[in-house]
Amino acid sequence: MIWPWLVGGFFVSVFLCVLVRRLASTFAIVDEPRHPRKIHREPTPLLGGLGIYATVLIGIILALVLTDTLTAGEVTVRHYVGFLLGGFVLMVGGALDDKVSLPPKYSVLFPLAASVLAILGGIEVDKLTNPFGGVVELERWVSNGLVFVWLMAVMYTTKLLDGLDGLATSVSSVGVLAILFLSATAAFFQPDVTLFAAIGFGALLGFLVWNWHPASLFLGEGGSTFVGYLLGVLAVISGGKLAIALLVLGIPLLDLVWVAVRRLMSKQPLTVADRKHLHHRLLNVGWSQSAIVLSYVGLSALFGLGALFLQSREKLFALLLLIVLMIVGALLVVRKERCYGSPPSTS
Repeated sequence: MIWPWLVGGFFVSVFLCVLVRRLASTFAIVDEPRHPRKIHREPTPLLGGLGIYATVLIGIILALVLTDTLTAGEVTVRHYVGFLLGGFVLMVGGALDDKVSLPPKYSVLFPLAASVLAILGGIEVDKLTNPFGGVVELERWVSNGLVFVWLMAVMYTTKLLDGLDGLATSVSSVGVLAILFLSATAAFFQPDVTLFAAIGFGALLGFLVWNWHPASLFLGEGGSTFVGYLLGVLAVISGGKLAIALLVLGIPLLDLVWVAVRRLMSKQPLTVADRKHLHHRLLNVGWSQSAIVLSYVGLSALFGLGALFLQSREKLFALLLLIVLMIVGALLVVRKERCYGSPPSTS
């Protein structure tokens, strides 16, 4: 039964996030709306990711002690230790970054370390399904490189997605839910991954209680990377289900590529924050925060959960369709933004 763990994770997360909010306020770890990129109006506590991480940590420890479900398949205690150590590094680095605003060349060290710890913990992809038929077996060094790049890409996607209340957590939740559903089916039955995903999904939903617009608690730097780290690790240990996570994060990933290319072409630093991401542009043309978040969640659910019923080649076509939709949508938004001419909405 996964429901007690999911529901329990939800309520534990709700409670822990209250404590985290007080902790952040006590130590003045808050997001001040001073930068032009900021869209909130009041100082808001950070460190919300700590509540998610602590919930997942407690859930995994209890599940390991009380049941043998988490180790019923190919996932071992070593995998969970590697994952949790990586998450702890993200929490430490994120708290430090939230407090003193680390330069990007230092803040990147923590996601790098988290990725390495996950790999040392045994997180690997030993084979990938070829969309044109057959299976591709991977050497250990190829697997390590793939997992490293994958985790870094997913973490930085959710980090940059964390620009609106509830956006990064909501989209990540869809991905975790998709993996939960897939691992619970008879064809791919993985009770260990199902339970792990249920704990994570409950923790994310509990945080959303406080992070939905108008948010009273933000993920913070550690949280914005941890939600991607959680989804990325689940996609790997579920048997290389990278395609599902890729489709869930398709729009944010393409947005990340779009922004990177734009900055390179205009000779701007890649690490300078701005308001040129798709979700910011949608704000500029009059969309509300809630409408943007629900649109992202809807598209993520359509492609991510829909992928549960697609074969490998069909998933490739779905990804190509997503790319076309992203390009067309981005061009339309940019065109409308140029004609709109009104201040961005914060409703």
